[in-house]
Formats: sequence, C-alpha cells, structure tokens
Amino acid sequence: MPLSPDQKAEIDAQRAQSHSTLRATAAGMEQHLYTAYPVLDHGFVRVIDYMGDDAAIVQAARVSYGAGTKHVQNDEGLIRYLMRHWHSTPFEMCELKLHVKLPVFVARQWIRHRTANVNEYSARYSILDREFYIPAPDMLAAQSTTNNQGRGAALEGEEAQRVLRILTEDAMRCYDHYEGMISQEGQQGLARELARMNLPANIYTQWYWKVDLHNLLHFLRLRADAHAQYEIRVYAEEICRLVADWVPYAYKAFEDYRMGGANLSAPALECVRRMLKGEVVTQETSGMSKGEWREFEGVMNGPA
Repeated sequence: MPLSPDQKAEIDAQRAQSHSTLRATAAGMEQHLYTAYPVLDHGFVRVIDYMGDDAAIVQAARVSYGAGTKHVQNDEGLIRYLMRHWHSTPFEMCELKLHVKLPVFVARQWIRHRTANVNEYSARYSILDREFYIPAPDMLAAQSTTNNQGRGAALEGEEAQRVLRILTEDAMRCYDHYEGMISQEGQQGLARELARMNLPANIYTQWYWKVDLHNLLHFLRLRADAHAQYEIRVYAEEICRLVADWVPYAYKAFEDYRMGGANLSAPALECVRRMLKGEVVTQETSGMSKGEWREFEGVMNGPA
C-alpha cells in the first residue's frame, strides 16, 4: 500500500480543515488537495498547495499587453492565443506543489527538469522503507531493436518469471544488508549516509516538488508522451488529470497545441505545400534526412 494508516489519518485531518481566504481558488483543484492518488505499486502523487488559476494567466497577460486586450478576446481565447504563440510568462504566474512518492530511478529522470524547487526525503537522516518497484509481468520487455532508449517485445513465460525473481531477490537482499549495516542497539554500525549506497535504484523515495505552470507543461509534454518511459509516464498522466481540473482553459490549449499539435521544419512545411498542389514528394526529393522524413510521415499519417 502506498500510504500507512498514520499517513491516511493525517490526510483525512488535512481535508477536514477549512479556511476562509481572499486569494483566488480553483474549485477543481480544491477537491484534490492532500488526496494521495496511487501510481505504480507503492507510489503516489498528491497536491499540497497551488497558486493561481486560469484567471491569473489572463490577468498577467493583460498587464503585459495592455487594457485593449480584454475588449478583443475572451479569457479562453486569450489563453489559447498565448499557448499558440509560445508566450510563457503569463503561465509562470501559476504554481503547483506536489508530494510525490516514486522509485529512485524515476526520480533521476524527473530531476533532469531543473526548473522546479525540490526537497527530497533524506536517507542521511532517516531510514528508507523496504519498498521497491517491481514491474507487473506485462511491463517486462526486451531491449528495442530500433531504439537504444526504448523497449521491444514483452518477455514471456519462464523468461519473465526469471527476471522477476532476480529483481525481487536482489532488492530484498540489498535491503537486508542495508539494515544489517546501519547502527543498531548493541553494534557500532555504518552511518546511514554510507549504508544507503548499497540500495538498488528501484527503492522508493519521496519529495516535495514545486513548479510553475509553464515549466510543468513542458515536463508533461515530454513525460506524458507515448514515447516516454512507462514508469515516469504514469506519473505525468496522473498530474495531467490534476492540471485539467486546476486550469481547464490552459490545459485544453496545451492538449491542442502541444500534445496534439506538431512542429514542422521549413523543409517539412515546404513539402506540405507541394503535396497540397498535387505533387508526389518522396524522401529523396524532400530535402530531409531519412530520420526526419520518417518523423514527418508519422505526423502526416497520424497515430498507427
């Protein structure tokens, strides 16, 4: 279970509290505050705090572009204009703080997005729990033969069972040794900051992660993409669900222009113009490399 009874009791107590405020609130996000939504086998995502809403984006934009804007466009239309033309500052006016429990190897991917404030559970001061991410059998896959970063066909039968046994046994053995090394009553033991180096990358850690909406959407565009690694993608998909309730106009524009849209290079755009005129364009006549042409065909033909 991702939450202990004490954690559940704490969340229930937080959700039972109510405060009057003069600041803007988003009804959609208020319903999610403090609730832990499960991800993977032991992980979760929960909203600790947030600032701003769709109106905050519009307010910031109208400060930037002048009073005349409000006479021309409604709020949703303005947000879509901002998203369509890659204006970033108004989206930075909204912030979100999450509490996330995730495997260490996922955290190391996640932390590459360096535009957030992070405070992680310290294994120098505290003892990590015996919780590891062990993939479901249908998530075990061989190395892709076409993508050095991706997965190929799923492992089957005895091979899948063999890998699961190795993952589970290694994780438990490492934790047994970790427990055996750290200081306990009656033995000197090893400092926690040193003993932790023996733990595997699938052990769970936790952090508070605070980010503005502009940088959050950039994170989601990459990590909620179908090509992202499954173990981080499921976290991004859960966050997408929360953001859609928090800033619905901004999220819809994000879906349309980022997640569902595509960027075309100058040669690719020229190919589209030639095709619209009836010309048959091939990779050899396109001016694009084989890799770019393959991506262009993927955009033009849509999802398989």
